[in-house]
Amino acid sequence: MISRRKFLISSLAGISGLGAGIGFYSCKIEPHWLELKRLQLPVKNLPQSLLGKTLMQISDIHVGHQVDSQYLLDSFAQAARLKPDIIVYTGDFISYITSRRLNRLVDILNEAPHGEMATFAILGNHDYGYQWSEADLGVKITERLFCAGIHVLRNEVIDVDGLRFVGLEDMWGPNFTNDNPIIKGKVQGEAITFCHNPDAVDLPIWDGYQGWVLSGHTHGGQCKPPFLPPPMLPVKNRRYTAGRFVIAPNRSLYINSGLGHIMQVRFNVRPEITLFTLVDA
Repeated sequence: MISRRKFLISSLAGISGLGAGIGFYSCKIEPHWLELKRLQLPVKNLPQSLLGKTLMQISDIHVGHQVDSQYLLDSFAQAARLKPDIIVYTGDFISYITSRRLNRLVDILNEAPHGEMATFAILGNHDYGYQWSEADLGVKITERLFCAGIHVLRNEVIDVDGLRFVGLEDMWGPNFTNDNPIIKGKVQGEAITFCHNPDAVDLPIWDGYQGWVLSGHTHGGQCKPPFLPPPMLPVKNRRYTAGRFVIAPNRSLYINSGLGHIMQVRFNVRPEITLFTLVDA
């Protein structure tokens, strides 16, 4: 018979080994285990020319020392092979510390995939640097995205084949309320809005808006215990983790789990690129 002492030692060794395995997986495997999600995006009164077209969402790249550049380039190459019709990047291009990050961002953007019809972006809170207050950094990132063929929507509305796309400034950034088309009531009826921080959908500014809001920001919490919500989320509304949420009749939110990370650790929340197919609702 096995003694109690030997049983305890064996059990502790097994637990230690399991913990080490989970740690290795969380730090070395899942942060780079890209998940391509294919979903339908139903839109009322969708123009016939857009029926069956694809919209790809890429979010939270976080170029910097925490995110492996080759992993980003490989992910971009995989996305480009899908030849999406429209691509939107929903913010947080860098984790800014020094100007060298901008140089690395340019190198990454040189390989960024483009949509066959259009390529859009919005800025996230990290694109405004320290305490999300450096407006000039947002301008610099916008300029580099423009040079890479990516149109940054900064509180703008644009039409693609009869469907309106709205790009909002980040809720935590310095320009969210400046000439915001949602706040001014310029967007009524069906549209697809890009808004980095999902908390913005709870503000009392969406009267009359119908359609979708595509967000990022949360990274899905990066670590999610089985059957439990993520313990850490950078949002006020703890319901907003990742995936689809019905906000109101004829209005839905989708939160992308992000491609990069703040720290290289993910558990039960794989990095994501989302490929939507536009369908008539």
